[in-house]
Amino acid sequence: MKERGILTVISGFSGAGKGTLVKKLVDEYDNYALSVSMTTRAPREGEIDKVHYFFISKEQFEENIKAGKMLEYAGYVDNYYGTPREYVEKQLEAGKDVILEIEYKGAMQIKKQMPEALLLFVTPPSAVELKRRLVGRGTETAEVIDKRMQRAIEESDVVDKYDYILLNDDLDVCARQAHEIIQNAKYSVSRTTDFIKEIRNELLQIAKGE
Repeated sequence: MKERGILTVISGFSGAGKGTLVKKLVDEYDNYALSVSMTTRAPREGEIDKVHYFFISKEQFEENIKAGKMLEYAGYVDNYYGTPREYVEKQLEAGKDVILEIEYKGAMQIKKQMPEALLLFVTPPSAVELKRRLVGRGTETAEVIDKRMQRAIEESDVVDKYDYILLNDDLDVCARQAHEIIQNAKYSVSRTTDFIKEIRNELLQIAKGE
């Protein structure tokens, strides 16, 4: 039986490079699985069911909520989006380290349902750099950028709820640090209780001369 994987939730300020970091982790290391979200919106051109999203009806989604089948969910523009528990559990049981890129409200829902989940928050080295990156995209108006900066202020109030901060100044360094944190977490005392019990039982048997 394979060792159970770790669920890692990655959040961060808009413009911090979360998506790029997640892609690098999945591309460069073998054992990561990207969580597939569930939604009630219609598939866009080129999107494949069970690959990009699990596409289901609003009624099915609401049934999933009632049945406790969602690790987290939220409503947005008349549609639901969320993380299905079954898919994540199957990946973890197969020994995969599951990565979920999600905003902080969803992260808090995940932590409540799965306290063992590892929460990482991605940030640039400074607020000035954050704004520079947002402006540098060249895809958003000044008004949208201001809203994202205001949102960052709100998010900065909950960073202390996360387990680790990832400073994304150099992507290669940031990805390596994220990978090391996730792999080292497997040896935390809370995740090795079975091993500790086994060692204790062996010690007791040796002490008895068995």
